[in-house]
Amino acid sequence: MQSQASFLEAASVAFDSLRSSKLRSFLTLLGIILSTTTLIAVMSVIHGMDVYIANSASSMGTDGFRAVRMAFVGRRDPKAFLKALQRNPQLSTEEYDFVKSRVTLSRESGTLVSRGAKLTYGTDLVDSVQLIGATSNWAVMTNSQIDAGRFITDVEDRRHMNVVFLGADFKERFFPSTDPIGKSIGIDGMPFEVIGVAKAKGSVFGQSQDNFAAIPAETYFKIYGSRMGLSYAFLAQDRGQLEQAQDEVRMLIRSFRHLRPQEDDTFGMVSSDTLVSAWDQLTGTIAAAAVGIVSVFMVVGGVVIMNIMLAVVSERTREIGVRKSVGARRRDILNQFLVESSMLSAMGGLIGVSIAWTVAVIVRNFTPVPMEVPLNAVVIGVTLSTAVGLFFGIYPARRASRLDPIVALRSES
Repeated sequence: MQSQASFLEAASVAFDSLRSSKLRSFLTLLGIILSTTTLIAVMSVIHGMDVYIANSASSMGTDGFRAVRMAFVGRRDPKAFLKALQRNPQLSTEEYDFVKSRVTLSRESGTLVSRGAKLTYGTDLVDSVQLIGATSNWAVMTNSQIDAGRFITDVEDRRHMNVVFLGADFKERFFPSTDPIGKSIGIDGMPFEVIGVAKAKGSVFGQSQDNFAAIPAETYFKIYGSRMGLSYAFLAQDRGQLEQAQDEVRMLIRSFRHLRPQEDDTFGMVSSDTLVSAWDQLTGTIAAAAVGIVSVFMVVGGVVIMNIMLAVVSERTREIGVRKSVGARRRDILNQFLVESSMLSAMGGLIGVSIAWTVAVIVRNFTPVPMEVPLNAVVIGVTLSTAVGLFFGIYPARRASRLDPIVALRSES
């Protein structure tokens, strides 16, 4: 109870000090406020990006992977990228057929290809739509769910039929109050029958994930050709066989291209692990830079707090002498000033949290960046700022506790 009363008294003194000299308190806490705001802002951006990467990775699933012409995820050497761009040929349907007929460790496989297109319904036109050439198992391989109707069948794919599976955006745009199934829409001027609509996925970084139209892959190849932008998609038998399945596909593609053992791959492999690993490398760099900036701000803020607390000790020397003369122990004086410095810096941390939260709300509502303050960032920010105040308050507190009461009472402060 005595220690609790001592803490409450010290906290009361700290708040009184803040109120009595608002400008000095603000300048004292400026470094702590800036460092806490910076730390939480960076963590909020990383948290928002984590959502994006999770959505991107989830489109392949934990057991999915793809063979692509260029796997530039995480690539840092521009020269190596340009060299690969010149060396790597486009993927082809012939090569895919060769691989598909020989894989044994993948339970699903298909081709993926896309381009921009124009969709029309009556007089309504939507430009820059992602048009996807999909095999019948595309929904399974991309974790897409059906909201109405059905997906493309093997028969429709083999017969090059003009049918389309729409993203949720076009259900709201073209058919807000009617059933879209069986209706005819135009894709680059050609009529297609709507057979299904996907469930909404929402948007990431302001980009809608529902702004697409999927048509049979063979129909796509017939209209637009099959030599540009093709990739092969696979699902391993299970998560434990993902690496073996990727190695098998890699070996088959190398065999089809007659690559010698010492030659590099002329294609790329991408999986959810690849995306997460590349993102971890990027966030590690961002976090390291943020730690450097935050450390500078924290040290500056801590030094300012120490200087201000030394000034406070000088101002209250006579008060310290009075307290010691009526029985206050060195430990009591020490705790009072430690609590006061910690409370000051914690207040700066809370102000920094408030500023960072306000910035996150503004950014999230008025920009495409999904910035969101995670709870652990708030805890880390306030705890770190409090610890800085405690550390840099030790020297002033020790100096106050060691004052001789007789000398202190003679002070004219």
